[in-house]
Amino acid sequence: MSEGNGSSGTDFILLGFTDQWELQVLCFVLFLFIYCFTVAGNLGMIVIIRMDFRLHTPMYFFLSHLSLLDMCYSTTIVPKTLLNFLTGSKSISFLGCTIQLFSFSTCATTECYLLAAMAYDRYVAVCKPLLYTVVMSQKICVGLMTGAYLAGVVSSATHAISIFQLPFCRSRRINHFFCDGPPLLTLACSDTHFNEMLLFAVVGFNIITTTVIIVASYLSVLATVLSIRTNEGRHKAFSTCASHLASVMLFYGSTLFMYSRPSSSYSPDQDKVVSVLYSVTIPMLNPLIYTMRNKEVKDALRKARGKLFLHE
Repeated sequence: MSEGNGSSGTDFILLGFTDQWELQVLCFVLFLFIYCFTVAGNLGMIVIIRMDFRLHTPMYFFLSHLSLLDMCYSTTIVPKTLLNFLTGSKSISFLGCTIQLFSFSTCATTECYLLAAMAYDRYVAVCKPLLYTVVMSQKICVGLMTGAYLAGVVSSATHAISIFQLPFCRSRRINHFFCDGPPLLTLACSDTHFNEMLLFAVVGFNIITTTVIIVASYLSVLATVLSIRTNEGRHKAFSTCASHLASVMLFYGSTLFMYSRPSSSYSPDQDKVVSVLYSVTIPMLNPLIYTMRNKEVKDALRKARGKLFLHE
């Protein structure tokens, strides 16, 4: 192979966004800024939740794991992308590509089930407030979170195995900036119909299952909110769900567009843009969404800032 510096016959080549050096420098600066903001924001969210005893509730337990997943999400993809921008070497080993796909898919699937668990948490908080501490006990929260991680690992393992057992004899040039399923399937020189159907079935099952939980939870929440007579009570009930709804719409909107389509409609350039949204931008936005829309987080931030100034 001649593409990429130091690439071997078993390497893949990530074509990325552009070959123009000026645009690569611009992309490097932009991605570096987003990545630093993502790590700082999500790590800060985890630390604040750990430090403030008032945030030791099921909602913030799930939120801390959402921040952890967003950091892992971004770290799986962005550092390698930054290295490619900086050095111009676009190669990634077969093992590196496998690990990247597996790790990314695990984070994505786990986040689907985590968002569903958070929707159920909001349903219990609004619709069954007197039973909240019993229904959302620590044991149940840990069980839901464990189930989310387990679903992520099983789904991504199935996804990765079905793709990487294919022979890639046509080309190893991946028209993407990271190792993702759809662009990898286009490189296989054997029939990929079964693999596409398996990918569609696994992703479809995960999305449908979690969507049903989220929609059912929020229909119940909506019915309860509408039954509240005072505007203040309605606003208070709805405000507890607003941040989560924003995260759900961003994540599911981009994921559905990316994976719930036939391969005939695959457009590399279009999919790169959508991939930047769900793999790079959304992990940065989630801490902002929960910080701006959540009074408890704002109070915890002010408290932490006050302690910092006192120490200084």
